[in-house]
Amino acid sequence: MPGGRTSDKHSGTPARQLLFSEALQHSRPPSSASGPQPATQTCTMAGPTQEATMNRILQEISAVGRRLEGMDNAITSLTVETKSMRLDIAGFQSRVSGLEQRVTNVEGHITTLQDRDQELLYLHSKLIDLEDRRRRDNIYFFRFPEHSFLLKGDPS
Repeated sequence: MPGGRTSDKHSGTPARQLLFSEALQHSRPPSSASGPQPATQTCTMAGPTQEATMNRILQEISAVGRRLEGMDNAITSLTVETKSMRLDIAGFQSRVSGLEQRVTNVEGHITTLQDRDQELLYLHSKLIDLEDRRRRDNIYFFRFPEHSFLLKGDPS
């Protein structure tokens, strides 16, 4: 697979990929000269197999270029979407912060109302007790003399 990552089947370690220039050197037939070759060679005439190889390489390069353009467009659209999401998230964060503040305020009011409810219950029980005492203190017995309530054995 051109441009793909290959791995050694036995060890599972990634194999070394050939560079484009190395692949060209491997595809060339060995020269008849026995000495070291110069870094640049001038090609006087290309054979039909070399021309076909060059055409195939050019086709591969243009295919890779088209794929890169497609990836560039995809990256651009992802960048736009990411910016949009960041703006949405910033808006959500501000709304959540506002809601958290409101919940904190409501919790404070609930605590205050619970305290007032306890105070009202206490005051209500105190009011009932005071009303009962007032009623007991206002009881009058008619036709009974006050001293008749005293027991016979009581010295007072």
